[in-house]
Amino acid sequence: MGKLGAVEAELAAKFEALFPHLDERQRRLAMGAEARSLGHGGIRAVARAAGVREGTVSRGVAELESGVAPLGRVRREGGGRKRAVDLDPGLRPALLALVEPDMRGDPMSPLRWTTKSTRHLAGELSRQGHRISAETVADLLREEGFSLQGNAKTVEGRQHPDRDGQFRYINERAKEHQAAGDPVVSVDTKKKEVVGNYKNAGAEWHRENEPVRVRTHDFPDPELGKAIPYGIYDLAANTGWVSVGTDHDTAAFAVESIRRWWSSQGCGAYPHSRRLLITADAGGSNGYRTRAWKAELAALALETGLEITVCHFPPGTSKWNKVEHRLFSHITMNWRGRPLTSHEVIVNSIAATTTRTGLTVHAELDTDAYETGVRIVDRQMDALPLHRHEWHGDWNYTLRPEAYAQVGDAPDPFDQPSPDLSWLCHPALTGMPAQEWDTLITTLTALHEDQREAHLDKRRGHRPRLAAPGTGRRPMLTLADRLLAALLHYRLGLPQVAIACLFGVTPETINRRIRDIRQLLGTAGHNIHRTDQQLATLEQLYDHASTVGITVPLKIKAAS
Repeated sequence: MGKLGAVEAELAAKFEALFPHLDERQRRLAMGAEARSLGHGGIRAVARAAGVREGTVSRGVAELESGVAPLGRVRREGGGRKRAVDLDPGLRPALLALVEPDMRGDPMSPLRWTTKSTRHLAGELSRQGHRISAETVADLLREEGFSLQGNAKTVEGRQHPDRDGQFRYINERAKEHQAAGDPVVSVDTKKKEVVGNYKNAGAEWHRENEPVRVRTHDFPDPELGKAIPYGIYDLAANTGWVSVGTDHDTAAFAVESIRRWWSSQGCGAYPHSRRLLITADAGGSNGYRTRAWKAELAALALETGLEITVCHFPPGTSKWNKVEHRLFSHITMNWRGRPLTSHEVIVNSIAATTTRTGLTVHAELDTDAYETGVRIVDRQMDALPLHRHEWHGDWNYTLRPEAYAQVGDAPDPFDQPSPDLSWLCHPALTGMPAQEWDTLITTLTALHEDQREAHLDKRRGHRPRLAAPGTGRRPMLTLADRLLAALLHYRLGLPQVAIACLFGVTPETINRRIRDIRQLLGTAGHNIHRTDQQLATLEQLYDHASTVGITVPLKIKAAS
């Protein structure tokens, strides 16, 4: 290797170590200084060693010899590649038209119903003739004051004109009860939880790469079922009671939870109180329009001797209910990231919930079955010892501990149809004489009781029952009603919607009860044979009944 080759190798090693720490202009000046020190042939030698054009080294030499003061920047003013938005004046308006179609541009923007990611925006702009990358789109959006944001829950919908007045009324009633030493509780049903080895939102500490393994799909387990936590939060004591149901979220379940709270905690904490104030949401099992809620509370008032006052929050304001953010939120935080594999896990997780402000929670499992669709007719509502307050009597009312014609008094026999449906038992409609009807009803009643007892025993975990057989709430439809509904549907072809209207219940209830009675009929070995006379409407049923000599009631009340 000659002398010049050795110099180039030395320069190459120097440049390799130095250049990563220099900017473009500094590298050019460094090469110019080396070329000047080498003299003749230095520009070519330096260019070879650095792997650049000789013209770049010459520019460095010229800058050093010009005597110009340091620039303080890499490029001269105006140097470098022009920005896309400067080269294309229409780019910025086109971008804003896409991201704000309702405010600045075309309301029929091609991306109106598409995720406005920077990639989609860049693709649409390129289709319109504006060459731009996704990164440049992001830079332009930031310049215009845009950022990635989620939805903000601030719009509450149409507000009731007396919303604030109701808030003040609830506050006044709560202060009045607390000043007198009477309990004030906030109640509500928490979100239903699917029981099983399923993913639960949140995270817990585990060893790295060792998460809890859960099922990939959240299909409910028919054996484990679901959990329905109903909470009672005592405002003064800062204590919570949660009853975890396994059947249905009904008014009977809600009041039973309050009854258990009072028997276990309330009566001991407030031994001299004769009043109870309940604050609740406007809807659900404890809603102000739910008749069964008021009827069950009337029974509780009579049983406990308490004067029970209920104040409902206006529609759309459930988030202000104390039980939501003083009890339920802490329960959710306590079991975050933990699969709710059994009812025991749910109950224990709820009971272990505490806060630094002193919250304590009691939880227990309620395995009782609760009938859905319980009817409270007008005469039963009129009999309730219900006093509506002068201010919004629909939201604020008091149930006095007075005797009344309670729901379930003198119920229709379970093996007989409801009085207003007895005309449907005519042999021309059922297809069987009276004796055969009585025999079938007797058989089905025995099968139903066995089936019900087996179901309840499973719900209780095979523990002894606390109530005597045959007790409980009046079913919405008697067994005879259910058989009549099945005969009308399967024998005469009457649609379930029409049958629901005739029986004064919802189509869902009719569908459920017809399915249940069909299973019992299959067990009993009885088949329903379809007739040639098929009915499509209630009017056709009435006409057919009149033709065979049946007296039809003049008024049929539809479900409300």
